[in-house]
Amino acid sequence: MAEDVALNPSDPNAVPTTSTTPVRRTDWWAELKGLLWLVVAVLGFHSLVAKPFYIPSESMMPGLLVGDRLVVTKFPYGYSFVTPTFHLLPFLNGRLFGSLPERGDVVIVTPPGTRTDYIKRVIGLPGDRLEVRGGTVFLNGTPVPRRAMGDRLLPVDPNNQCTSYGPDAIVRGPDGAEMCRLPIYRETLPNGRSYDTIDSGYSFGDNYGPVTVAANHVFLMGDNRDNSADSRFPLEPDKGLGGAVPWENIGGRAEFITFSLDGTATLNPLTWPKSFRSGRAGLSLHPHKDAP
Repeated sequence: MAEDVALNPSDPNAVPTTSTTPVRRTDWWAELKGLLWLVVAVLGFHSLVAKPFYIPSESMMPGLLVGDRLVVTKFPYGYSFVTPTFHLLPFLNGRLFGSLPERGDVVIVTPPGTRTDYIKRVIGLPGDRLEVRGGTVFLNGTPVPRRAMGDRLLPVDPNNQCTSYGPDAIVRGPDGAEMCRLPIYRETLPNGRSYDTIDSGYSFGDNYGPVTVAANHVFLMGDNRDNSADSRFPLEPDKGLGGAVPWENIGGRAEFITFSLDGTATLNPLTWPKSFRSGRAGLSLHPHKDAP
C-alpha cells in the first residue's frame, strides 16, 4: 500500500502525517468479458470465414503431404450444420447461401454420422454416372483422361516414411538422401481442371460402380488413389465416406498451404527452423485449368 508523507515546512515541531492513496484493483470481470469476446470472435471467424487445417494422412499425396498446414475457407459453398468449428449440431437439411462445389475442388468433408474432418477432391456431381475400371475414372460413360507423368521423388522424413508403396519405392537421391519414388498420373476432368494423382498398382478401389450420384450429393476421391478412404469405401469397417456424401457434409474449400513440417521438430527450439519444408508455403490448392 502506497503512503504519502505530508509536512508543514513552517512548523519545526510538526509531526509527519500520512495520507493513504487508494490502490486501483483489477476488474477481473471486465478482463474475463474481454477474453470471452476474443474467443467468440476467433470461433466466429473460424466458423464463418476461414480456419487452419492440418494434413494427418497420405490420402491427398502428391499435392498434400502429412505435416502440411493450410487455409480452408468456409463461405464458398454457403453454410450448413458442419460449418461451425466444433461439430455439435445434428444433421440439418439444406445450406444457407448454398452452392455446389466445382469438379476438382479440394474440400473438407465430415463423413455422415461422425465429427471427424477429411480432405478429398470433388470428382462426381449430382446426376453423374460414375465408375472406376482398372484405376481409370469414368464419368457418364467417358473415361477421364489420365497421362503418365513419370516418377516423382519426395524426401523421406518422419512425416513421409514411404512405407505404403512397396520395398522398391525408397531410392537414393543425387545427394545420397533417401527419397520416395512415386508414379504420377495427371487427370483432367470434363471442365478442364487437372491435378496429379498417384497410382502405385492394384488396389481394391481400382474397380468400383457404376453408381449414379444422387441429387445434392457429391462423389469424393483422394489423389493417392491406392491409399485413400473415400466415397468408394463404406463407412465401416474401412472408414470411408460410404458413397457420395450429402452436400450438407461439405465444410469448406481448401485454398493454399501456409507452411509444412517434416516431423523432425522436438521440444528443443533449435530444431524448429530445420523442420520446415522449403518451397511449400503459399502453394495454391486449386487445380490447374487447361487451355481450351
